[in-house]
Amino acid sequence: MTEPIRVVLVDDQALFRAGIRMVIDSQPDLEVVGEAGDGAEGVRVVRAARPDVVLMDIRMPVMDGLAATAELLADGAPGAAPPRIVMLTTFDLDEAAARAIQQGASGFLLKDADPEFLLAAIRTVHAGSAVIAASATRDLFAHFAGPATAEVPPAYAELTEREREIFALAARGLSNAEIAQREFLSEATVKTHISRILAKLGLRDRVQLVVFAFEHGLA
Repeated sequence: MTEPIRVVLVDDQALFRAGIRMVIDSQPDLEVVGEAGDGAEGVRVVRAARPDVVLMDIRMPVMDGLAATAELLADGAPGAAPPRIVMLTTFDLDEAAARAIQQGASGFLLKDADPEFLLAAIRTVHAGSAVIAASATRDLFAHFAGPATAEVPPAYAELTEREREIFALAARGLSNAEIAQREFLSEATVKTHISRILAKLGLRDRVQLVVFAFEHGLA
């Protein structure tokens, strides 16, 4: 039996937190290990509880979700990777969500998402095998990213031809399973390629790969 995925909820609406906690705690592989009503309290709770995934509201009193996310991602204690942070927003085209993802958040979720989708998103971001709501994430960056201005770094030239093919598919938001089917590879092989691509480009996860592609005109 593997350890459950540890989740912290940060949102200023107590009733919303209670509903999300009930949904998450109904699952044997998920566990809420803390919650907070503003960003500053959220930072303290996350540092104490050390969760795997944080659900972070964007608009909160005291400290908003953007500032809290930036602070948590900057922690980077030796040997301890920061948690995956998923932004919670009311709007599907939310510039603040785009900024949070550019800063290192691992995706975004609409606050009115179906419970099943919320649960799947937590598992997906923890596993790192796909981008949450891939088409919505691409639409978000197509809307806010603007024309690519950053030069493609030399590290991209170090990707093999096969890695560039898989990079292009991952940049479109395809999951490991979808890439494996298209490229006639096993999912394990795709996972290995993705890990190498992320390492070569210095990227934290797949959603950062999507950001990289948009910023450098490779999407």
